[in-house]
Amino acid sequence: MSKSFEQWNYEKVENSFGLNKVKHLPALATWLTSDEPIKQEELAVLQQYQDLLIDNVDAWNEEELKMFFIGPILNLVGYYHQKYHPFLGRVLSAKINTVTLNGVVDFMLASGKINPKQPYFCLHEYKKMRGRNNDPLGQLLIAMVCAQAKNDKAEQPIYGLFIEGRLWYFTVLLGHDYAVSEPYIATKADIGDIFRILRKLKSLIEPWLF
Repeated sequence: MSKSFEQWNYEKVENSFGLNKVKHLPALATWLTSDEPIKQEELAVLQQYQDLLIDNVDAWNEEELKMFFIGPILNLVGYYHQKYHPFLGRVLSAKINTVTLNGVVDFMLASGKINPKQPYFCLHEYKKMRGRNNDPLGQLLIAMVCAQAKNDKAEQPIYGLFIEGRLWYFTVLLGHDYAVSEPYIATKADIGDIFRILRKLKSLIEPWLF
């Protein structure tokens, strides 16, 4: 049986793969904790794009939000590495028991140069807030389950992020447990924390590279 990511919501993912949402997950707490200073030139760029977001977040469609805000922030972090690369709009697939999962991930960090191999981080972006036909957590979770299935190290966390307009939710899946952060608001002072968390991801991924 084959099911695309769009066919899943978070409850179906939990029930089908035995996932448990927990309030506290040390791997998430570690990711969210960073006091590394941000350089003045980085702050200036963040302020520039935050001002653009404040003026346009309610008018932009998904592609505009990606192009004019999310993309520049990710580029400022700088995710190109000798052993992993950022990939946009790539297909991720895996077979778990009798179910074949497949779908397109908006952004992922994975080993490989031309094609993604081992995914470490998945990002999904949505312009509208969660509604009856729009479950960004479910879409992210199924992509993370798929990424986990392609990994032979059970103790390795899979990192994720879903974005609803100005709200950023950081997520970690470890084994059958997952946790989701409270929203970070990109139009407010949280922008500095968002940048630190995105940057810290690099140091969390690198010990697992193979």
